Amino acid sequence: MGEMRIAIAGAGSVGRSIAKELAGSGHDVLLIDRDTRAIGVDDLPEVEWLLADACELATLEDARLGDFDVVVAASSDDKVNLVVSLLAKTEFGVGRVIARINEPDNEWLFNETWGVDLAVSPPRLIADLVEGAPEDDPDEEGTLPPLPGAEIAESVLHAASPFAGTAESELSAALPEGVALVAVLGPGGVRPPDPGRNLSVGDTVVFLADPEALGPLEVLLGPVDDAADA
Repeated sequence: MGEMRIAIAGAGSVGRSIAKELAGSGHDVLLIDRDTRAIGVDDLPEVEWLLADACELATLEDARLGDFDVVVAASSDDKVNLVVSLLAKTEFGVGRVIARINEPDNEWLFNETWGVDLAVSPPRLIADLVEGAPEDDPDEEGTLPPLPGAEIAESVLHAASPFAGTAESELSAALPEGVALVAVLGPGGVRPPDPGRNLSVGDTVVFLADPEALGPLEVLLGPVDDAADA
């Protein structure tokens, strides 16, 4: 991978650690923070600094954000990270926007609607590691298959959806190869898969899928043929 221009919003411990790592790998890094206490030019001399509010459009214009390959919204405030992500994607057309999730309850917001290409939740990552697949049964139901270059896909269940009212285990068993159910968004918020629970109309099911499996997945999730009800 060649040298990239990377802007990081938030110069707290997370943002600074990311900046140090990326700058050490030869990338051109800009750290943006409005808190003078976070600025540490002497600590990270290889990193550019901008003392400003990353949520302000004028700040991002001054930073020429459109010239950057990647923007990382790494502040400790989810609202800030969402605004930065949205501006980076919609106003400046940044190709890759990565956002930090601080509160797991906000995870459902961090998607393409807010300009987020990849969301990272430290609590979720740690939980996934703790609850990972047992080494003696890597194919146990409910675990994620290794999917390099996998994509996130989602579908809202409506009245004609073939899996509305069925157990999640039925959906998981019917999924094409290379697809895993990773979350369900319902009235109670985002929750991990639970094979024993039933899916309801209005639930949003979220999958991790091999790009080649997106077509079969779409067919599987399609509405029941009207003729079948005749």
